[in-house]
Amino acid sequence: MRDRLGGWIWAPLGDHRRTHKRLAIVFLVLICAGVYAVSIMLYARGGAVRRIHVEKPSMNNQTTVVIDLEGIESNYTVLDANLTVEPGPALLDPITHSLKEDLGVAVTSATTPTKRTWSKGMLPGIFPVPLTLAGAVEHWPFDRYQTGPITVELFIGAAQTPERAAVTFVDRLPGWKVDATVPGPADWFAPYRVLVHRSPGMAAFAIVILAVLVAIAGQALFVALLTLRDQRKFQPPMTAWYAAMLFAVVPLRNALPGSPPFGIWIDITIVLWVILVLVISMLLYIASWWRHLKPEQVAGSP
Repeated sequence: MRDRLGGWIWAPLGDHRRTHKRLAIVFLVLICAGVYAVSIMLYARGGAVRRIHVEKPSMNNQTTVVIDLEGIESNYTVLDANLTVEPGPALLDPITHSLKEDLGVAVTSATTPTKRTWSKGMLPGIFPVPLTLAGAVEHWPFDRYQTGPITVELFIGAAQTPERAAVTFVDRLPGWKVDATVPGPADWFAPYRVLVHRSPGMAAFAIVILAVLVAIAGQALFVALLTLRDQRKFQPPMTAWYAAMLFAVVPLRNALPGSPPFGIWIDITIVLWVILVLVISMLLYIASWWRHLKPEQVAGSP
């Protein structure tokens, strides 16, 4: 910059460095705050309860069926759900609010075909309905699953003539996104299918843990190479740090969302190589110990 007399005034180099450091700190804080806000938003969106309405013409006086999707079993082959029948006004006694005639419901695509019946004077209850799932868990955390064709039929009155029911699916799966295929107007009576995949928040969480594993291996190798090349002084307590990093791999692997089975692609491409790099880094650091901490020779000894 110039002064009033036209001469140059040079700011101290240290002031520029301090300014750059402050800007870098502010920029880093803003990035961390933005990442934190995005992670909270993804978690909130992934944990919200969502109702998937299926619009179909009702033939049973607005009697509807609600299927609450509650969880997925650890082998990813069964979708646990609870089924609730909500009788229409024509089926309920206006005084006792109980059934005026017999009511039954049958569900297909379950691991065991399910049928429940309630007699006149009762009220339908909630009962579990396990639904079959098919998918490729090897694609974790981008795995997707699909149920078999689901049909829900109601049996009303003594005739017990089956009628297709209007179904509402309720997504109560934390960390998952659920979609239901809805038949078009030209095919109202086609079966439903439920599609399940991990929410963006859970996929991002899994990627962060994998990135932490890669960072652990990278910094361990970096420290070992600098020490071996005599660019950093050997520190004996660092050997315990290497052992701690090595034993931290398995807990981090087990903390992955959904507890993916061992042997999938992340184990072959990431976890195995992280362990290998950590072991090599530890051996390199032990080699530095061998070089730097030789026993002192006693004076007069040969």
